[in-house]
Amino acid sequence: MSGLSPFGGGNDDATFDEEGEFVPEHLPEPGGFLDGHNVLVGDDHVAVHEIAHELFEERGVYDMTFGYNLARLNFDTRHPEAGFRYAEEADDPAVLRAEFTPTTAFCPQTHTLTVGAFRAWNGVDDRHDYEIVRIRAAPMHQESDAVNEQLRSLEEEYRETGTVPEEDDDDAPATDSPDVQF
Repeated sequence: MSGLSPFGGGNDDATFDEEGEFVPEHLPEPGGFLDGHNVLVGDDHVAVHEIAHELFEERGVYDMTFGYNLARLNFDTRHPEAGFRYAEEADDPAVLRAEFTPTTAFCPQTHTLTVGAFRAWNGVDDRHDYEIVRIRAAPMHQESDAVNEQLRSLEEEYRETGTVPEEDDDDAPATDSPDVQF
């Protein structure tokens, strides 16, 4: 799917860190969802992120603006404040927390990408050692409250049923934007 974007595609190796490399200055700072938990750094971050890349590839979690697997955003030097950070819950290391920081506060794909990440991680839970992977959008996003409320709901249903909830028309987050036709 690389190369679909008018914003540069995903094949220019000069603009990406090496895969398997942990470059903190090219990652977002861990946000509030990760506060008080064991933030993964170095090889631990890399190992979890490699799983994310595999799962996102398998499940089609792509950032269509840039034309690449969403996990590759962590290596894109053009967006050092964007991507995923991870932490294991302090009271339960079998729970992984992942906070997604989009490239802009108004990224129109944040809802789709975070729900897609949740479905990818928890839909194939035999590929990792976590009981659940909790995903949240960083609070800098203009609709993070609505997106995160839906993610909490998906999480609750997953914990109750043990399966990832089916997609349906009700998956769109509520917004404060008026319904204006263009």
